[in-house]
Amino acid sequence: MRSLSRGLLALLVSASMAAPASATCFRGINLSGAEFNGRGARINVDYTYPSQKIIDYFASKKLNTVRLPILWERLQPVLNQPFDPDELGRLKTSVDQMRKAGLGVIIDPHNFATYNDIQIGTRVVSYADFADFWRRVAAEFGNRDGIYFGLMNEPFHMPATQWLPGAQAAIDAIRETGAKNLILVPGVEWTSAREWAKFSAAEMIKVTDPGDNFAYEFHQYLDSDFSGTHAACDRAADALKAIGDVTEWMRTNKRRGFLGEFGGSGQPECLKGIADMVGKMNAAKDVWLGWTYWVAGDWWPATEINNITPTKDGDRPQLASLLGPGLDDKSCAGF
Repeated sequence: MRSLSRGLLALLVSASMAAPASATCFRGINLSGAEFNGRGARINVDYTYPSQKIIDYFASKKLNTVRLPILWERLQPVLNQPFDPDELGRLKTSVDQMRKAGLGVIIDPHNFATYNDIQIGTRVVSYADFADFWRRVAAEFGNRDGIYFGLMNEPFHMPATQWLPGAQAAIDAIRETGAKNLILVPGVEWTSAREWAKFSAAEMIKVTDPGDNFAYEFHQYLDSDFSGTHAACDRAADALKAIGDVTEWMRTNKRRGFLGEFGGSGQPECLKGIADMVGKMNAAKDVWLGWTYWVAGDWWPATEINNITPTKDGDRPQLASLLGPGLDDKSCAGF
């Protein structure tokens, strides 16, 4: 029965993947673990960077990018002060491992627009504090080939009017160092594509980049409340519509986008939904740079519904929904 189920799933996925001749530039995975727990956590006890084994596994597939979640407080224990040398060393080692494996790396402070659970744009955590963090990141990783800057994971419970000045301050700080790396700029409401027009678009359209090399980051799940925490993907059609809506917004406004998180379980409707979303972005390469699936990682439990860390039996079924046509190197030059 197990092999029969896999065969049926493969047929469903294949039937849904009517993709064009080439795929989006960035096709990747969130390798989670370095953001686990908080201040005072112990390396390889409470949190971990991706192992060489898991890096090599995804490098052996058609994926080419890693979104690497980290924790701001751990890298910079005191605001406006130098990075912790040990943590910076671990981050640099991990980035180097991925680059040697041929994977691009998106550095992602996975903090939900907070530092020690205090929001950016307050008296305690100012916009200048956030800009200082990114100025230091850019000083370490600026202009390195294949390194990209994801400003912040999922700002929420704040209006875009509060988030925009922080994002703009960080962009300006990065460019002041001379770094030309691609910058990914999220909106609010957990960076939801579905909520973009309602909560983010009017303010985030005001983003400016002196380096003229940024894209908006979106996240979009397929389950009942779009959280990615349920096994059923009963809102897959709505998720696909959300991708279509932001596609048209970007075309109208001459902007680019990146899907930083999406995912689903191994249920057939999820596999089809994942493939449909990838196909929709492939068909809109004029505005979509690509995507990173959520999630994989050495410490993620096997029971986690979105987890595509391979098991002893091999690939997870979601991987087949993600794999599409080969990378069009010519059209992706310069990203």
